[in-house]
Amino acid sequence: MTNPLSVWRVAVRPRWLAALALALVVAAVFAALGQWQLERSIASATIIERDTETVIALDALEQPQSTMTTEGSGRMVSITCTINPVDDVVVTNRQAEDRAGSWLVRHCVTEAGNSLVVVAGWLQVGNEEASIAGDQGIVVGRYVPTESPQQTDLFDGQREAVAVAELLNLWRDPGPVYGGYLVMGQAPEGLDTIATSAPEAERSLNILNLFYALEWAIFGLFALYLWFRLVKDAWERELEEAQVLDAKLV
Repeated sequence: MTNPLSVWRVAVRPRWLAALALALVVAAVFAALGQWQLERSIASATIIERDTETVIALDALEQPQSTMTTEGSGRMVSITCTINPVDDVVVTNRQAEDRAGSWLVRHCVTEAGNSLVVVAGWLQVGNEEASIAGDQGIVVGRYVPTESPQQTDLFDGQREAVAVAELLNLWRDPGPVYGGYLVMGQAPEGLDTIATSAPEAERSLNILNLFYALEWAIFGLFALYLWFRLVKDAWERELEEAQVLDAKLV
């Protein structure tokens, strides 16, 4: 019986190598077109403008015991509440504004009995043990998502995360708790203000251009598949011819 050809022996023939080169050129053109469509999608993306700097009442955007909404995240808000200094917590090892240090985190209670985590400001160097009096009034600042609970050993009393889920367990009778925390826009006397910035504007990509980019990528892959399919068909035909020839010889 005639030794069967390998499909790859057929593939390396000059004819099929030339066809492969053509398929690669076509695939490269399709890839370039796909890249162009992707760049157009990004360039023509719709910027979703959201007013985050006009101060609005927190309870008009968010409710206690609820997940933070997109509209409330990063928004400048105000809330009328009473600070309970007994529940103050120092969060250490904070890195921000090219500065390292500790934050004073406070428990703010509204007239309705709802609780909010308030980051009052940086504890001043050399004054980390200072006692900051609590007061009642309007607190203004940026409302941001809670951080994840810390994974470090808590037996030494050190805390490094502003995690609402952890802090409410330290408070006495916290009641309903807001899901995020507020960073005060102006720190009280004895603390340094923590600078915050508006969240980046969201972009909505052009879905049609993304679809076209995907189409070009599929066309490029199909060009390579078509080459392989043609090579395999030629190989199978040669195998059939070899089998017929062997049958005649027998």
